[in-house]
Amino acid sequence: MSEVTTAVAGAEALLTVRDLDKHFGPVQALYKVHLDLRAGEITALCGDNGAGKSVLTRCISGIHPPDHGQISWEGKPVHIRSARDASRLGIETVYQDLALADNLDIVQNMFLGREIVRRRLLDEDSMERAASKTLAGLRVTTVRSIRQPVASLSGGQRQSVAVAKAVMWNSKLVILDEPTAALGVNQTRQVLDLVRRLRDNGLAVMLISHNLNDVFEVADRIAVMHLGRMVAEANASEFNRQSLVEYMTTGASSQTTAAGATAAQGS
Repeated sequence: MSEVTTAVAGAEALLTVRDLDKHFGPVQALYKVHLDLRAGEITALCGDNGAGKSVLTRCISGIHPPDHGQISWEGKPVHIRSARDASRLGIETVYQDLALADNLDIVQNMFLGREIVRRRLLDEDSMERAASKTLAGLRVTTVRSIRQPVASLSGGQRQSVAVAKAVMWNSKLVILDEPTAALGVNQTRQVLDLVRRLRDNGLAVMLISHNLNDVFEVADRIAVMHLGRMVAEANASEFNRQSLVEYMTTGASSQTTAAGATAAQGS
């Protein structure tokens, strides 16, 4: 089987995945997966349910250890054994459930588990300043107050807070799992604008999404998985909607418009 990777000239990957395998008992979830993620670039990871997107994400995030293969960070091989290992490198993942505490306010959520303490007391002023600076840097302006309870926020605002929480710890790669799921048109626009700002701030972004409108609107590159294999990876301009759907549903495409996005062959 041949894996497809189209390199961007002059751009070195921040994170590279090579020949990654993952088994769960007798079930093989990932087969020799390749992936490159670059700073200042949005890569959309697409695939049908069961394609292996979540397993790959959890391997990168330190939740599942891969059985075989290599993950490299800034050109050096790394072993990511936990979410804490991933965070130390600068990898943060915002899962679909957002992991926000509704009974806490925005500042408390952004510092949950990482509170600033001085003389055995919470340094509320420092945390408020840091939260405000991060939100302002991402141009999150729709919240009424940083002391607003998260339970009172809209879906788009909650997503923005979760992303801000992820990026305020010197992160370099942010993985977003279906960030616009169940959001309305205006809230989706707000979140996609935020995703663009992450890229414009020099971060690498991996966007996992079933929404092809979102994918084609913001992605610089698209990587497609099918039944545990990476079947195509190329610049977004090399795909159209039909070829992307074909890769997602069959693992191959009859289209020839994407010179760099060709199907993996063999078994």
